[in-house]
Amino acid sequence: MTTTANGLRQTQRPAAAAQPQVAASERTIVTTVAGRRALAALRLGTGFIFLWAFLDKTFGLGYSTPVEGAWVRGGAPSQGFLMSDAVSGPLKDFFAAIAGPATDWLFMAAMLGIGLAVMAGIGLRVAAVAGSAVLLLMYLAEWPFTANAASTNPLVDYHIVYALALIAVAAVSAGDTWGLGAWWKQLPIVRRAHWLV
Repeated sequence: MTTTANGLRQTQRPAAAAQPQVAASERTIVTTVAGRRALAALRLGTGFIFLWAFLDKTFGLGYSTPVEGAWVRGGAPSQGFLMSDAVSGPLKDFFAAIAGPATDWLFMAAMLGIGLAVMAGIGLRVAAVAGSAVLLLMYLAEWPFTANAASTNPLVDYHIVYALALIAVAAVSAGDTWGLGAWWKQLPIVRRAHWLV
């Protein structure tokens, strides 16, 4: 404690512990290093879900896609799903009607683009919108609102949780930690078109 000229006592505080260097915007969004790292881990895990879907469907790695169903062997990734018994409910005819080679290409481009963008931490807003749209369509295709549906929860299943994760990592700039987000934001095109963040 010290005494000032007017007789008031003033407490001196020790110097703050050294903080890791992070972008100013990152400090204002999430205020702890542990929080930023947790969100970065969520971003990487969520991005890998999309990237893995692309890889498994492209090469038939034997998880959700058998080798003989691989896209590189003539398989039809979206058509296989849209024409299957997994699609149910009142929108079944709609999804069957849109199934075709174009939906295969669009679906695979979405899986690759969303996966790479989210894992790299760039274009998270676009990836969150595109990913949430794809997930919502898949959610509606599986129609979880009837008894004996494939989903165990009619309102919040994994499609909804993944969409929320995409929205969260985009909203808090999770690409700035363990990603290329801070660099991406400095690009002239991104500065001009802020929606590309």
